[in-house]
Amino acid sequence: MPLPASAGVGFKPEHFDHIRASAPRLGFVEVHAENYMGAGGLPHHQLGLLRRDHALSVHGVGLSIGGADALNGDHLARLKTLCDRYQPDSFSEHLAWSSHGGDYLNDLLPLPYTEETLEQVCRHVSQVQEVLGRRMLLENPSTYVLFEQSSIPETEFLAEVVRRTGCGLLLDVNNVFVSATNHRTDAMAYVAAFPIHAVGEIHLGGHAEEELPSGPLLIDAHGTPVAHPVWALYAAVLAKTGPLPTLIEWDNDVPPWPELLAEVLRAQSLLDQVSEARLARAS
Repeated sequence: MPLPASAGVGFKPEHFDHIRASAPRLGFVEVHAENYMGAGGLPHHQLGLLRRDHALSVHGVGLSIGGADALNGDHLARLKTLCDRYQPDSFSEHLAWSSHGGDYLNDLLPLPYTEETLEQVCRHVSQVQEVLGRRMLLENPSTYVLFEQSSIPETEFLAEVVRRTGCGLLLDVNNVFVSATNHRTDAMAYVAAFPIHAVGEIHLGGHAEEELPSGPLLIDAHGTPVAHPVWALYAAVLAKTGPLPTLIEWDNDVPPWPELLAEVLRAQSLLDQVSEARLARAS
């Protein structure tokens, strides 16, 4: 089953008791795949209990979908074991690369948008979907540099990956705002060109800001509340799409549960407003 079109949260172990006691139930919880590739222990005990009560999204950070090397077969096998065990309602990964020559880098790095990289990304996405036996979602990146050799706009690149592989997309609204600010482009124009029909999940998160001589530089840091312009961009996206599963990401400087829950409830309020408006127009 697809994720419910409601607000969910990225799971942090310190919030386990709060999530289990939460009422009403969260729309879904999301975990990073690489944190659950061991055989057992407390992580799996907690995830098993959460899965019993909630829809589940598994989000990968280590496949290196955009890398020039072949996908790591052992990593992919562990991912399949995890998905077979918990049968998540969604699996997603990043349009980025994070490994080279057997070395793993603790980052999600950008890639040039060329026919060559398009072919390798499509090959990797198709391989992941074949091994997992499920459709995956591919997330748009936050970027800080542009490549002179890029010949395909990012939105067209993603649309072509969808067309060739049948995958879906994860639209990270904060990433759109971060990249547009860094490259002095129009975030709304990016959303207008995005292949919205393929979106299966939305991410919202916070960012950090530095002021450089050339202007602001935003970093996708996931350590603060969602910024006001990102909420506004999210509302504009929902006006185009209708309600979609929406995750609040907060991975660094994790706040107390009430502060995180307030972000989730704000997203849910916007989702409810869109649903009510659509019902009113239909009546």
